[in-house]
Amino acid sequence: MKKASELFKLLSVDKRIEIIELLKKKEMCVNGIAGALGVTQSAISQHLRILKSAGLVNDRKDGYYVYYSLDKDALEACRQRLNRICACGCLEGGGKTAKSRCG
Repeated sequence: MKKASELFKLLSVDKRIEIIELLKKKEMCVNGIAGALGVTQSAISQHLRILKSAGLVNDRKDGYYVYYSLDKDALEACRQRLNRICACGCLEGGGKTAKSRCG
């Protein structure tokens, strides 16, 4: 996995976050992701290439299609890294009260 700064930089692109949100639900091919997000297949392929190189996405070839899935362990490592640098106290106590401390 990439360094935290590189990882957070690549996650700063909204479409990549949207791709991750889709892949959290199920594996998908480029066409399916492109259709769901209303973006060209080539743009989705570029984003997937970057997410795969960061270790966040896995691919599986099935005939002519390549299916992409989220590497949940890698995403969890990102979450843990973010938790370590969070200094606002939002993780203390949980719930809505804690969430309001982050604003």
